[in-house]
Amino acid sequence: MRLSHFFFWAAAGAAAVTLDELARDVERVESLREIKDVTATFAQLAQFGRYRDMADLFTDDGVLLWGNISVTGPEAIGKWLEEDAGDMNGMIRPGSLDTLVLATPLVNLAADGKTAKGRWNGWRFQGGGGKTRMQGGIWENEYAVVMEEGGRWRWRVRVMRYYGLYEGDYEKGWRNVGGRDFGTVPEFHYSAEEAGVPIPKAVGTPGAGGVTEGEIGRRIEDLNDEDEVRNLQHAWGYYVDRRLWGEVGELFGSHDWGVVKVDNVGVFEGPGGIREGLERWMGPEGLSQGVLNEHLIFDTVVKIRDEVDPEVPNAEKMADVRGIEIGLIGDQDKGTASWRFSFFQNSFIKRNGIWQFLNVTIAPLVVANYSDGWGNGGVMPRSTVAPVFLDYTTRSTKKPSTQTTSTDSLPELSRRLSRSYAYEGAESISNAYGFYIDFIDGAACSLMAAIHHPLANKESPFAGFYHTRQRVLDACTASYGTSSRPTRSGISFHWRPQPVIHVSQDGRSASLRARLLQPATDKTSAGTIRGGMYHDQMVLDENGSWKLWSVTIDEFYWAMNNWTEGWGGVEVRDKNAPDQPPPRDLVRQFPPDLWLNEMEGEREIGFMGGRGRYVSWPEIQRMWFGYRNPVSGGVPKDGSYWPGCVPCYQHKPEWGMTKHSWQEPPTGPTLVRAMFAAGNGSSEWDDGTFISVSVTPGPGEVVEGVVRLVGREIELEYELSEADGGRVTFELPRNMSGGFHMLEATFSGSNRLNPGRDTVDLTLPGGPGSLLGD
Repeated sequence: MRLSHFFFWAAAGAAAVTLDELARDVERVESLREIKDVTATFAQLAQFGRYRDMADLFTDDGVLLWGNISVTGPEAIGKWLEEDAGDMNGMIRPGSLDTLVLATPLVNLAADGKTAKGRWNGWRFQGGGGKTRMQGGIWENEYAVVMEEGGRWRWRVRVMRYYGLYEGDYEKGWRNVGGRDFGTVPEFHYSAEEAGVPIPKAVGTPGAGGVTEGEIGRRIEDLNDEDEVRNLQHAWGYYVDRRLWGEVGELFGSHDWGVVKVDNVGVFEGPGGIREGLERWMGPEGLSQGVLNEHLIFDTVVKIRDEVDPEVPNAEKMADVRGIEIGLIGDQDKGTASWRFSFFQNSFIKRNGIWQFLNVTIAPLVVANYSDGWGNGGVMPRSTVAPVFLDYTTRSTKKPSTQTTSTDSLPELSRRLSRSYAYEGAESISNAYGFYIDFIDGAACSLMAAIHHPLANKESPFAGFYHTRQRVLDACTASYGTSSRPTRSGISFHWRPQPVIHVSQDGRSASLRARLLQPATDKTSAGTIRGGMYHDQMVLDENGSWKLWSVTIDEFYWAMNNWTEGWGGVEVRDKNAPDQPPPRDLVRQFPPDLWLNEMEGEREIGFMGGRGRYVSWPEIQRMWFGYRNPVSGGVPKDGSYWPGCVPCYQHKPEWGMTKHSWQEPPTGPTLVRAMFAAGNGSSEWDDGTFISVSVTPGPGEVVEGVVRLVGREIELEYELSEADGGRVTFELPRNMSGGFHMLEATFSGSNRLNPGRDTVDLTLPGGPGSLLGD
């Protein structure tokens, strides 16, 4: 099958879509989400020892393959999981822990939409009764959609294959399974081309679905909303990591009823209370040398509610989010370091088209000092929060209680659906990169290069950027040769969890920020963990496959030298050492097209291979953000804002995607504010009444698009251009009736900016038919 036959919206100029075709493809995107959610729920249930419920996520003939163990059927699977955990089952008893995380999904739906395959990275941390166990490896799973009683379709796990790669107890740390060299890589279920096509084109003609445009519109709207809410939750984690309490507070919007509850710590309400509570729990604003505050977010499930809570003012929509958090905490100055294993369940509201936090509940299950581990319990009381598991199965099997009120055409609905498919495509190709890099050698270089666009650029760590797919391939083979490695004694993994993904208006390009989480394992020494950040861009190529356009790696923000001392035992770099270590051999053998130390300005200052003195943990390196605050639209207070393709932004604009027919994705919300003034600033009504509408983008982003002002007696429109500076003033008609009016100001968006809206209430004096009355 040629790639041009894949998913029908994959190429520009595709044929017009029918309602039945659109309904079918909405269901296929929903299916991809449900497959990821059923896997995340499997992990969430493990934290509470609900092994029978985990087993119920399998088909009736489902198979669990755990290393050399094979178990068939839900009843047998549940029994095996329970017996395997023993006392380390996460049940509500002191010291019991079973935190399983399944991260970095790469899921491919079958052409018929009835089965799928998925690859995941994973960890499992267990403890209780003085015992501990740590495991890590790769999952290659198969899924099937089955009919349940009542005619409801539901995705279930058909085969779960766990390839254990490293294991151990807490005292000695993890090592390669069996203390052996690694041989054959766990088989990839996808090719390099298929990695960028999570959903192939459907086969056959769609049946008559009996759905309305309003129902389909609501389901697409919910998918788009899921993307925004997931971004918001993941962005929360990055702000918390750096103790950016001002930015955290902005995630609750301008209202004052937000609540943060930290179990066994306190309940904090309103902007001041939330900040005070977070400072009391985690420390003051910002990080000082030796302070680690990492809160890794995994297995995020988002559920858009059918209805809004009438007690919540001005809520257009509401959502709930459930997930797992692993905290790596430390303060070298105080000589402290600890693990935190928690779950969170949060609620969100949408106001004026922008999602924001409403309530946050964080429930630490086990908090353990690094020196002691978690085998005999932790240092916090038992959790009091009852876990809530979200129903992820109702996207396509239950009619939405409300329909969309928009009048979007089918092509417009298709465009909006393509943006949620783009979210999936960006995450898929991002994780494909990590999976290939994990086992990189001369043979894998061709696979890694193949998932790049021919005009892509990629950073080689501590060296610089190579431009074009061929140069990326050549740089890789310059480092690793051209042959495969039959065995290897250790692996440094390249997990890319917790993505924040911004998609272009046409759904053909995306920007992604994700963690670099690097667990390492070896056959002779205990494993370690390090952390950094990826800033990438992806594009949809002419064949309908997602490809990497730009890859930037900021590393390392924090690290462990060894398992025994952890992240708290890393010594400060000698002040008398050279500013930069000696350059990699690669830069002499195969010079980059853009060296890191050639990049002027502040972007690469402090990074290895960059400019200035190398900043090494436990010193605190500046962290860069490629997006604005998802609620307030603000940029980081320290100016560490660098959007889009990192080398393109200031140094190589000719490498940018806009030079090659793709749109630059938005960097955050477009804030629209509408205000009225009598007499254009005068207090006299007979001077007229004016509504001033301002549209605020991010730095360097031009406001172009249509602004409309609509009420029950008014509909005005203005085409903003760059010369308008994002502002227009409308004069209201003088024949508007007196009394209360609610007007809505909307901005249509543009290639670079999201749509936005605001409402303004005003009461005009006088009786009907006259602004001034009689």
